[in-house]
Amino acid sequence: MFTKILVSIDDSGMSQHVLNEAASLAKATGGSMQLLHVVSPYDEPYVDPLFIQPTVIYSELIAETQEKNLSDWEVFKQSKESWLRSLCEGVTSSGIKAKYNLCTGNASRIICDMARSWDADTIVIGRRGRRGLSELFLGSVSNYVMHHAPCSVLTVQGPSISTTEVSQTEDVEVSN
Repeated sequence: MFTKILVSIDDSGMSQHVLNEAASLAKATGGSMQLLHVVSPYDEPYVDPLFIQPTVIYSELIAETQEKNLSDWEVFKQSKESWLRSLCEGVTSSGIKAKYNLCTGNASRIICDMARSWDADTIVIGRRGRRGLSELFLGSVSNYVMHHAPCSVLTVQGPSISTTEVSQTEDVEVSN
């Protein structure tokens, strides 16, 4: 029961919260964890229109841009791997058996595929609470995983902001 815990984390502010919840579950069940982070060339800090759709008109410029993009991509992946490794080391130092994987592609599908291939008992994943049009346009990884996972899924809701905190934040922003 919940001894093989796949933890899907991104680099958002709630990743530490998700990791803490998964670590608590692993400690309670004596389980092991597999940290998973998925990167994509379409991720926010990396999107470059020339990389996505090169044209023949500017072939020399495109060749230079593609070389730079490939170099930037490698640096980007290495930074994500270092970040993931440090998270994994933190988990193992607390006495939990853990390893990590950095994959490239569609996060939703890779999470489900990894759960299948690793034979995970549960997936722990964060949820930002997108609804409506933002979910339609931005997608919802947690929603996809809940509907396609081969095992149980624990969704961790991000810390909620009370309406008082929101109105105070808005007051501060208006007064500046």
